[in-house]
Amino acid sequence: MNVVLWIITVVLALLFLAAGIMKIAQPKAKLAAAGQGWVEDFSGAAVKRIGALEILAALGLILPALLGIATVLVPTAATGLFLLMAGAATTHGRRHETPNVIINVVLGILAAGVAIARFGPYGL
Repeated sequence: MNVVLWIITVVLALLFLAAGIMKIAQPKAKLAAAGQGWVEDFSGAAVKRIGALEILAALGLILPALLGIATVLVPTAATGLFLLMAGAATTHGRRHETPNVIINVVLGILAAGVAIARFGPYGL
């Protein structure tokens, strides 16, 4: 089970790292033109903050466990991602973007699973 948990954690970290870098590196207009219409509901600074949160959470999923320092940050980061996905699902739901809601729910469930497992029986 621990191997499966690590695979899920690494996949989540890579996805959120890529998404966060994209949000920080590209201007709001370019994100909107690339199909990320939700950015129209937020300021450019808010989009950058969301990207920064995604990057920090991705790092928080991996680095504490690898370094063996403050390992409680792993499930804490996963909890933060769950909350971020709850907000994202709400935003996409209001915009009637059902495929994005489904993706947010799946990622949120995976993040919640990592948080529950790492806070509980598979703690680091």
